[in-house]
Amino acid sequence: MKQIKCALIFSTLVMGMLVSNALAEVKGWPVPYKIDGKDFVGYVAVDQDLGSAKKPGVLLIHEWWGHNEYIEKRARDYAALGYIAFAADMYGSGILTGSPAEATKLSKPFYEDRKLFRAHAKAALEQLKKDSRVDVTKLAALGYCFGGTTVLELARSGAEIGGVISFHGGLSTPNAADMKNFKGRVIAFTGADDPMVPAAERTAFQDEMRTSGVDWQVVEFGGAVHAFTNPGADAFNIPGVKYNALADKRSFAMSKDFLFELFGK
Repeated sequence: MKQIKCALIFSTLVMGMLVSNALAEVKGWPVPYKIDGKDFVGYVAVDQDLGSAKKPGVLLIHEWWGHNEYIEKRARDYAALGYIAFAADMYGSGILTGSPAEATKLSKPFYEDRKLFRAHAKAALEQLKKDSRVDVTKLAALGYCFGGTTVLELARSGAEIGGVISFHGGLSTPNAADMKNFKGRVIAFTGADDPMVPAAERTAFQDEMRTSGVDWQVVEFGGAVHAFTNPGADAFNIPGVKYNALADKRSFAMSKDFLFELFGK
């Protein structure tokens, strides 16, 4: 009889958790903010059923196309894990494109002046910190492609965050010595066959990490090229740019583990 009662209690608890998960609702909405008087519109995503206690905050940075639905979807993915997720806008309100040529023009000023990467990322981080639901002692940043480069520059600026995650981002920088300013953790996911992040660049990045003394990890996915996390990447028909479902799945799982290490489950 006791065994039956224990089994019933266990079943009830499991069903309760399943119902709770089923009822969990992630919502997101635009968040306007300003940088030097210019209008920007980010996006915050939150699980509405997490209660009133403060949660860790995760800043997300978009690809070179600009702030689009893809980065908002990723924000919802991380909000579903229990974080307050804020997807930044690096270019300005309504500025985004589907043209590689235009994306090159939009991103070029940042690559030519790394201070611009850092300034816009820091402004977005401050916007995240303004959210009353965020535990400002528990912050991380992650980004994709252009955004991956951005979060590494945020780390090099010495931003007070626990860690950064780069998904198929550029790893080179003219300010490699600045990484010594960072006290958090770094993980970079990259395609082993990415022509935009060649082996020499990956090696130089690892040397930078060793010299800086940060807690770092580089994960190379065999067969993966640039933009491997974006299911829409193939539509652009850019050589060396292709979605890889397995690398996407694995990198997301590893990013969850990385955030769990920083903040606990």
